[in-house]
Amino acid sequence: MDSQPHILVVDDHQEIRTLLQRFLTDHEYRVTTASNGMEMKKRLQDAAIDLIVLDLMMPGEDGLTLCRNLRAESNIPVIMLTAMGEETDRIIGLEMGADDYLAKPFNPRELLARIKAVMRRMGSVPEAGRQELPQQ
Repeated sequence: MDSQPHILVVDDHQEIRTLLQRFLTDHEYRVTTASNGMEMKKRLQDAAIDLIVLDLMMPGEDGLTLCRNLRAESNIPVIMLTAMGEETDRIIGLEMGADDYLAKPFNPRELLARIKAVMRRMGSVPEAGRQELPQQ
């Protein structure tokens, strides 16, 4: 069994998928990619996914619709990664069920930090040296 967290990157831009696949793999994540909503759904059927990095503006179903539909049936954490960076866009993305939101252009290290934070909150990644609080 693979202990690496499995991330699904959904973006219609090949360059972004390739960049994130390489970067996240270098940081010990298992990465699968999809270029649209149909591919995303297939990948979700084929493998257990721990977190989704999801673009908003894609051909076919947009990221907001995909996120809303995903939320109706799953609690997989979602980080929106999109060129739509206005305050209203971020609010709508979070209201539709995203766990975090990052605007393009972006720093891959910031995305990595956000992935770690979301997965830590979701309990998907054990924390080294984590101490339990004393019970009262």
